[in-house]
Amino acid sequence: MTVNMSKADRPDQPNAANRFNEEKATYVVRGDGETPDLAAGMAAINETLKTLPNRPGVYRMQDKRGDVLYVGKAKSLKNRVGSYVQMARLPQRLLRMVAQTRSMTIVTTASEADALLLEAQLIKKFRPAYNVLLRDDKSFPFILLREDHDFPRIQKHRGAQRLKGKYFGPFASAGSVNQTLNALQKLFLLRSCTDSFFSNRSRPCLLYQIKRCSAPCVGRIAKEDYAELVQDSRNFLSGKSTEVQGKLGEAMEKASDKLDFEMAAVYRDRLKALTFIQGNQSVNAAGLPDADIFGLAVKGSTVCIQAFFIRGGQNWGHRSFFPAHTSNVEIEEIFSSFLMQFYDRMPPPKLVLLDWELPDEKLLAEALSTKAEYRVGVSKPQRGDRRKLLEQASRNATEALDRRLAESSTQAKIMREMVDLLELDAVPDRIEIYDNSHIQGTNMVGGMVVAGPEGFRKNAYRKFNIKNPDIEPGDDFAMMREVLERRFARAQKEDPDREKGEWPDLVLIDGGKGQMSAAKDALAEIGVEDVVMIGVSKGPDRNAGRETFHMPDGREIHLPMNSPVLFYLQRLRDEAHRFAIGAHRAKRAKSIGHSSLDDVPGIGPARKRAMLLHFGTAAAVKNASLEDLQGAPGVSATVAQKVYDYFHA
Repeated sequence: MTVNMSKADRPDQPNAANRFNEEKATYVVRGDGETPDLAAGMAAINETLKTLPNRPGVYRMQDKRGDVLYVGKAKSLKNRVGSYVQMARLPQRLLRMVAQTRSMTIVTTASEADALLLEAQLIKKFRPAYNVLLRDDKSFPFILLREDHDFPRIQKHRGAQRLKGKYFGPFASAGSVNQTLNALQKLFLLRSCTDSFFSNRSRPCLLYQIKRCSAPCVGRIAKEDYAELVQDSRNFLSGKSTEVQGKLGEAMEKASDKLDFEMAAVYRDRLKALTFIQGNQSVNAAGLPDADIFGLAVKGSTVCIQAFFIRGGQNWGHRSFFPAHTSNVEIEEIFSSFLMQFYDRMPPPKLVLLDWELPDEKLLAEALSTKAEYRVGVSKPQRGDRRKLLEQASRNATEALDRRLAESSTQAKIMREMVDLLELDAVPDRIEIYDNSHIQGTNMVGGMVVAGPEGFRKNAYRKFNIKNPDIEPGDDFAMMREVLERRFARAQKEDPDREKGEWPDLVLIDGGKGQMSAAKDALAEIGVEDVVMIGVSKGPDRNAGRETFHMPDGREIHLPMNSPVLFYLQRLRDEAHRFAIGAHRAKRAKSIGHSSLDDVPGIGPARKRAMLLHFGTAAAVKNASLEDLQGAPGVSATVAQKVYDYFHA
């Protein structure tokens, strides 16, 4: 037996030392069998059982390469792992897993709830083949009310919550956030601009003209009055909309009594915005505390879980999830695993409502409460308004599942037709599409998007900043060669045996004969000659629908203009085009803000700004004398000498 203290066994959490006891916790037992078979798997598990404690923890089953097959938690590690050697009780799915197992990693924890939290983290990290997986890893958008400025800003936020302020969410989509932000701007007139934009205004911007901002940047509103608007918006987003509505109604009446009809009209418009937000709810959540509502539907081996997000008595949208690896898995296990992965990176609300009875409901509540550091309730209501909300979530889950199955059936037919038309060996599981983007050779970027039978795999998208200085500006062929060389050289290094599913079954190149030739040459130079590659070029006058498909053997084919396969391939090509253009625009925007002062060692944003405000341009700073640099406000003699020496070396 060897001991392995790996990074994965120490979750990156602030209180990990208190929560996860790793003293004598990690054991790795490696078998030396090379062929996946049941006897070798049982031997590895039995070897692990000899040293297992009778306490809570998490176990990982690994194959001969060390890749994680399954992550599980247990109240008693000895009893749980021992169940895998009772072959008569194991379903076929678990027998296959045991047959592939060659080693195990064990981590003990202080409690079963801690084991449940660690299990979710490790599943998200390793994406094991035999665990139920939450496919959608995108973070949810929030509304952030900043608190680090005299005039707080309201904005959309996604990602780690490190900025100082109050976060409201999650919202189901960026669209629902944008819609709410637009209404909030009309309602509370809070600024949405950046701090640098705010500090450099000399007159109000367009948002003030269209009555979506109170223009605090130029003093059109007092600090105290703006603070009152901020408090009103905080109250509204916290669920106190009735209080805000009453306050606006009274203000409108007072303005009307004073015959100040223009101001009364402003309050009227703000009331309309408030009514819009309140009325734009597909779920009646009045009186409900912050809650997430989950409904589950299953047909065959496909599972859909519908989530509604209720915050401050308002419905902030809903989203459908389709967990992977659900075939022959109990519904209770699917639901529990989904919930823990869902809340791994998102704070849970105080109430979680489910439309399914789960045997580990109390354990889920304990684990979520531990994570959130406040009490979280998990339950299945049997009657009343909460039951009606669950029924609506369940109905939405069923409808989303029906749509998914219908789309999958159509998609499968299109994929089969594509195999025949493009003369492929089988339905491709991974399709990679490549495109380049630049403007007259500047900010050159290559883009790779990935698609499969289930749709686009956005977490596999990659962008390539063109690095070769010898490439002539605008040389699309050379750009494509560099992109493919880098992509497949890395694939050869990281997955030479092509066992991880990261090699494409089909490569689509946005371009004609020239691009195809460049792509083939690039792969041939690194010894890759068995990847199926097809070029897609636009037809005469670049008309969509008249594309030419360049086959590997040099032939050109055209598909009928009403062909579903043509529409599918156009969609793939257009997605690659969109992604490449987006990457190029982001790079171009970054380069626009770049100044030669950024390259001077020791010059930060504040000193750079001070010099630009004083001299006007970077060129003026470059040409300034040492005495002029020393006279600039905020620039010390040492900094002035650095700048002067850099430009006059």
